Amino acid sequence: MSLTVQTNIASLIAQSNLNLNNTFMTQTIQRLTSGYRINSSADDAAGLVIANQYRSSITELTQGVRNANDGISTLQIIDGGLNNISSMLDRMKTLATQSASGTFNGNRATLDQEYQQLIGEITRQATDIGLVTGGANAQNMSVYIGGGPAGGALSNSTISVNLATSIVDATGLGLTGTAVSGANVGAQFGSPVDLRTGTFLGTTQVTLTVNTANGQHIATVGGTGTAQTGAALVQQINQQIAGSGVSARINSTTGFLEFVGGPFVIDNAGTGAASFSGATATGLTNGALYNENLAFTSPVATASQTVTFNVGGVNTNVVLASGTTIAGAVNLINQTMNSQGVYAVANTAGDHILLSGNVAFTPSFTPGTSTAGFVGDTFAAATAPTITGSGTQAATSAITAINNAIATLGTVQGVVGAGQNKLNYAIGLANSQVTSFSAAQSRIRDADMAAEAANLTKAQILEQSSVAALAQANAAPQAVLALLK
Repeated sequence: MSLTVQTNIASLIAQSNLNLNNTFMTQTIQRLTSGYRINSSADDAAGLVIANQYRSSITELTQGVRNANDGISTLQIIDGGLNNISSMLDRMKTLATQSASGTFNGNRATLDQEYQQLIGEITRQATDIGLVTGGANAQNMSVYIGGGPAGGALSNSTISVNLATSIVDATGLGLTGTAVSGANVGAQFGSPVDLRTGTFLGTTQVTLTVNTANGQHIATVGGTGTAQTGAALVQQINQQIAGSGVSARINSTTGFLEFVGGPFVIDNAGTGAASFSGATATGLTNGALYNENLAFTSPVATASQTVTFNVGGVNTNVVLASGTTIAGAVNLINQTMNSQGVYAVANTAGDHILLSGNVAFTPSFTPGTSTAGFVGDTFAAATAPTITGSGTQAATSAITAINNAIATLGTVQGVVGAGQNKLNYAIGLANSQVTSFSAAQSRIRDADMAAEAANLTKAQILEQSSVAALAQANAAPQAVLALLK
């Protein structure tokens, strides 16, 4: 290399390396002080993209674990309420079993008073935990947790607990209208037939409309072309009116079809000798309860009206505003009076209301029948009819209803319990994924502190060497002066 003054090649080389070493040391110090290997996109663009994806998944899963824990808390609250309802069903079963015994000599009305209060309490607690029709928790609860594969359906990141059909109030459990009091051999149609032997309803179809305080229930049997035994037809009826609080049976003494249970009105559309009721369709009411049949001239009230119920000397008012329909009046009466043992049921035609009760009661209108839209028969105190029987049928029907309620409640508890387990499993997976994603992100983004410390020492030595070499390179051209002496 020629000895020159204008261009100091050695100095330029030293300067270039000094800049590189300075950059290297600066980058090493940044990694040591931040703890990250990647501090900007320039450090490792591809690695940063992957690390950011892991970080996003960690954020999603961390919140998802919180969501799942909130879901578990909600289900635990629901589960506590279901356990209470289960305990109340146990007590109701005890009362019904006591009343169902033919050797019981106590007052069944006293047993039924507690029984009816428990029915009301079941509905109250079901409302509190949101498992009533329209309740906050009577829905398909969707809990987003995350952790699904990239580009996959969001359903893979969600846990569902479907409580949409889990209604556990008295109506949902089929307890409305049941009772454990009163002697009750069942209510029968006029001109019945003996169903214990023979077959029936081969070509004739019978439709039974059962109206109870918890709605209308329809059973259609026969007319298939194949005659069936009476027992088979009764079984079909009970399957179709399950949940009504009313059940059909064949009287063991007469062989007649009869219905037992809470307050009800039944309309029968069948006719002829092969039907259950004889030649004419006959409305059937439960004569084993305290009854008052009210007829109205119009299905809609044209003026405000108050129905007052006297039960045990205490008056309770039910206000029927102008425009209230028969169905609306039935609902208002039941909302107010069911807890006192009085029930309202509309007939199929929609122009009568049957008031029934497990206790004696006296209804009255205010204002009177001449000035109100709903015009009722002259009211009298509803008194117990003359009845015969063992006094246990209402209680045995209640036992059947309670058994069905226990099964229904058990199904709901199974859904709630399975939901809690699913959320716990999801939390376990999410925590595992958070750990794995964190480790993967660390391997890509975090700095190796031992290696970076060694790099810092190396960078310092190189920078010092570069400075020393640059000083020597800058001094080299001075040798030219020796040639000029």
